[in-house]
Amino acid sequence: MSNALQGRVAVVAGATRGAGRGIARELGAQGATVYCTGRSVAGRPATGNRPETIEETAELVGEEGGIGIPVRVDHTVPEQVEALFARITVEQDGQLDILVNDVWGGDELTSWQTPFWKHDLAKGLLMQERAVHSHLITSRYGAPLLVARKAGLIVEITDGYKPDYRGNLFYDLAKASVIRLALGMSEELRPHGVTALAVTPGFLRSEAMLEGFGVTEETWRDGIVKDRHFGGSETPHYVGRAVAALAADPDVAKLAGRTMASWHLMERYGFTDRDGRQPHWENFTAELYKD
Repeated sequence: MSNALQGRVAVVAGATRGAGRGIARELGAQGATVYCTGRSVAGRPATGNRPETIEETAELVGEEGGIGIPVRVDHTVPEQVEALFARITVEQDGQLDILVNDVWGGDELTSWQTPFWKHDLAKGLLMQERAVHSHLITSRYGAPLLVARKAGLIVEITDGYKPDYRGNLFYDLAKASVIRLALGMSEELRPHGVTALAVTPGFLRSEAMLEGFGVTEETWRDGIVKDRHFGGSETPHYVGRAVAALAADPDVAKLAGRTMASWHLMERYGFTDRDGRQPHWENFTAELYKD
């Protein structure tokens, strides 16, 4: 699939770290020009003390073989989002092929094991603003560019594809809402040749997750001693390759409105993670708990 996206233009909203960074890099690895957006820029972290920045992501996109363009955007502010797509209209002559909504910002707002009537309401509502409103605002201003070209793909990044409860009401509402957003957008975009769908990773071995387990990407297997679930984890590149495969698929419209996991797309397209593995979180957990 090398250079399958040469000449394509993408926006990865929430590209600073985690799945967003992995997706941006893998789109770049296929030759795409990737606008890497987020709030964390050099010298101005926006998520606690996390060190990652959109400039770093853009550099990594370049190292993969694509063109990375960092743009600081708070996707909860309509004016900033509108300005982003106005810039793309000028710089890319109106071309936009791929829009990935990965903005999250809810880790610091989620109080696990806390019932919703005791959960901090302001934090719960802010989570919806960051993780749902931002996606809707971004699609509102990005979709016209796709519709004008009668082609393109919008990908909503979520957590989980089943209707099972995710353990915290505000978290569950955010993740389920973007799945519904993908479905609704797919219905309205289909007549215009644009596809919308949702994708979930499995147990994501993000920068924060590696740090929390006290391991690096090279020593990640040491984390299995602390939590056996770590054995079924995947790097952000895995979901990145899933999105890149979707973007390169001429028949992607057949998947409109669906929510698929990284392992579903691995089975469909045959890609591997960076280390050659093909993690299948669902099968892994089924085997783990079969007794």
